[in-house]
Amino acid sequence: MKRKYFNELILNQTDYLLALQFQEELFDRKLAKKQEGKDDSNTLILLEHPHVFTLGKSGDVSNLKVKPEEVDATYVATNRGGDITYHGPGQMVGYPILDLEHFDMGVRQYVEILEECVIDCLTHYGLKGERITEASGVWLRADTDFPMKICAVGIKVSMGITMHGFAFNVNTNLDYFDYIVPCGLTDKGVTSLEKELGRTIPMEEVQQLFISKMKARFL
Repeated sequence: MKRKYFNELILNQTDYLLALQFQEELFDRKLAKKQEGKDDSNTLILLEHPHVFTLGKSGDVSNLKVKPEEVDATYVATNRGGDITYHGPGQMVGYPILDLEHFDMGVRQYVEILEECVIDCLTHYGLKGERITEASGVWLRADTDFPMKICAVGIKVSMGITMHGFAFNVNTNLDYFDYIVPCGLTDKGVTSLEKELGRTIPMEEVQQLFISKMKARFL
């Protein structure tokens, strides 16, 4: 019987490459277990990163407008989907390492449910999160001429096993998005919970809220 569950793992601020190595170890182990016909736990990693710009495999490095070291940041080309984005302190980054077969869902449904979990969190704070047809992630003021992204999504899936995930702007320094063309989109903006609510939100509060929303959607 397939087990519908996941373990949550909340880490301190972690270097992007170290977190990527940890993700890959969990991903590779889970993939190997699956190929052997054995079960292995699903894991949701939540953490923050130091300032880093990451480029997806379909991205354009020209969307990075500065030398990373000039703004106390690093740069990493990754194997996730999507274009360029920024991670940094005050941003809740989530890396679910899941077997989608455990949850009876395909890739598109998985992405949509991840987005729904973030939308559920925004609803908790009185904000209306939405999708837009031309771009992934979660947006505010989606029906205006200048929608604002509050959560980016970029994943990798192999044999139904997921890695990479999402980046939810909680108390993020939005100035760093000025150094890139976020996700390659020039006609849209970026926002955060802190900016929208006018106050700093405890990261632990948002992490626990997201875990509860994800459990409600996945289990």
